[in-house]
Amino acid sequence: MARKTGSHSDITGPKVRDAAMRLFTEHGYAGVSMRQIASEVGVQAGALYLYTPNKQSLLFDLLLEQMRGAVERLKETDLSGPPEKQIEAFVRTHFQFHMGGRQGIFIPYTELRNLTPANYKRLEEMRRIYERELEKIIQAGAQSGAFDAPDSKLSTLVVISILNGVLAWYRPDGRVPLQDVEDHYVSVVKKALSAT
Repeated sequence: MARKTGSHSDITGPKVRDAAMRLFTEHGYAGVSMRQIASEVGVQAGALYLYTPNKQSLLFDLLLEQMRGAVERLKETDLSGPPEKQIEAFVRTHFQFHMGGRQGIFIPYTELRNLTPANYKRLEEMRRIYERELEKIIQAGAQSGAFDAPDSKLSTLVVISILNGVLAWYRPDGRVPLQDVEDHYVSVVKKALSAT
């Protein structure tokens, strides 16, 4: 199919990604068709294949972009000082990155299950880099006696699960301001790990 009149790859490509991100977030990967994405962008379904080989590639690219962004943001974060300070910095960085994503939209990590095994493996490698940084903080806190975390890997997964939970329920027009939600999550994670 021909490209729609007035369509340009540097404009339409990002629109395709934004529409897919929004639709995958709202309806889940399985609930979205390439035809829906095309309709959202305002192009014919066949035109999408100028920008992505298929829906699987689109999901993988968006999830990889999210994970790379999280890793990069974490690299910019000051994770020095005692473990209590490090865990607060990690939580705030994680929270701010995920809640301030592209238009405040993030594809839930539960969509990882829809990746092909090869794509899942590639994304899992990036996710492990991110989670290892959190695990180092938890290990340091356990060694210093600040945290009660005998199984640092399990504690890491619990903390990530707690933090990602906000993506499922938070709405910008809700009754609690985002900063208050962030402060509450910092408090919850600290209490969950506290040895006292």
